[in-house]
Amino acid sequence: MDFAHFNVEFDDVPGQRRSIWLFSLVLGHSRYLWGRFVEHQDLQTVLRCHMEAFEHIGGVPREVLYDRMKAAVLGEVEKHIVYNAKLVAFAQHYGFAPRACKAYRAKTKGKVERPFRYIRQDFFLARRFQNLADMNRQLREWLDSVANVRVHGTTHRVVAEHFLEERPTLQALPAGLFNGVIRLERRVSHEGLVSVGGNYYSVPDRTRKRTLEVHSLAHEIRIYEQGELLAVHPVLEGRRRTSLLPGHRRSGKRKPQTGRALPPSNAGVARRPLTFYDQVAKRLADVGRHA
Repeated sequence: MDFAHFNVEFDDVPGQRRSIWLFSLVLGHSRYLWGRFVEHQDLQTVLRCHMEAFEHIGGVPREVLYDRMKAAVLGEVEKHIVYNAKLVAFAQHYGFAPRACKAYRAKTKGKVERPFRYIRQDFFLARRFQNLADMNRQLREWLDSVANVRVHGTTHRVVAEHFLEERPTLQALPAGLFNGVIRLERRVSHEGLVSVGGNYYSVPDRTRKRTLEVHSLAHEIRIYEQGELLAVHPVLEGRRRTSLLPGHRRSGKRKPQTGRALPPSNAGVARRPLTFYDQVAKRLADVGRHA
């Protein structure tokens, strides 16, 4: 598993190129390929992509090879790989062993990196994308109709047919979702939103505290006020999007303000002829001369 970087212009926002990352999984035996374009490389995005990939292939490999992606591999101490503790917990939940590519080892890195070159050369050819969702839709169609039905150059087998032989060797999916939590503190904006991962999630109007505790999971965002669960949102893809849950906002009608009502702008103003104002002006001028 690894990420590859792409600069993409979407038709929704013409003239503006955006950084997009492709997360991919390649099965080592059949070379079956799965991928998803995302806008983040944070740990929760990585875990969510793992979950979607495992769901798609219908099982879990016994070993997952990483090209030292930052969210998975923290570093190396005395020639021992140090993995992110949350990834280790995730791996234990799903029953696979994480393994990092050896630095500068072409044989192991090749299986991970070669599909990215193939995608750059084939998938992106003469394509336009409306937005990130459209990009992922087109990728799924291309994987099903091109990448996974071709004869692979190394195995000399049709990828999808070869995968049918590999699939029974996968481990069963776990019964429950992984609930590894990243705990955050977030301030509530004047609009009643908290920002997590570049997106915005609503809290109820009744919320009293300006700073709340947020639990970021791979598949959802939970927001708490002094231990009370206020809201549960599905994780939003992309950036600058807003999740507003039903019931978080009162009626759009403003309550009438208490206090004294102002009279109409012309109420109580006497209407006088213009000659009256001429006389006032002359009198003021006389006062000015004798002052």
